Amino acid sequence: MAKPYEIRLSGSGGQGLILAGIILAKAAVYDKRRVTQTQSYGPESRGGYSRADVIVGDSEIYFPEATQFDCLLALTQEACDVYLFDLKDDGILIIDTTYVKNLSMTAENTFEIPFTEVVIKELGSPITANICSLAFLVKVTGVVKTESLKKAIADSVKPAFVDLNYKAMELGFQLADLHLK
Repeated sequence: MAKPYEIRLSGSGGQGLILAGIILAKAAVYDKRRVTQTQSYGPESRGGYSRADVIVGDSEIYFPEATQFDCLLALTQEACDVYLFDLKDDGILIIDTTYVKNLSMTAENTFEIPFTEVVIKELGSPITANICSLAFLVKVTGVVKTESLKKAIADSVKPAFVDLNYKAMELGFQLADLHLK
């Protein structure tokens, strides 16, 4: 029986990481997996730290927060600096190089992508960097099915923003395909 897969999505308030964690957890539920999702954010909802933990498995999950991450997504330098040392030796590190400029150590499975710059260039706004990076994570890890992610996005964002988030999701998948070759 495989151990549960631990993911931490980290950055600053306002980047949409709590929403991304909720979407990922919903996608796991749609896949009929066991899942926990917890979140934490600083006193400021904008600009303070923010993180969401999602643990996905097929057996009992005994502790709701990720402690030894199989995958860490860091959208800010501070988040990367604080959480990097809890990444497993064989874990996957995904960073947004728009804001993360210095890595104190690199994992073998490190993906350095300027998610925020890419979504600004392609979609005109930084607001969907969370969905773009989440889609990248899903494609790289295979933790949930891509169809489940799409359904979870539709069920989690306001109807007016579904298409924009789908575009960000597709962008994340394309970036993953480029980096997995």
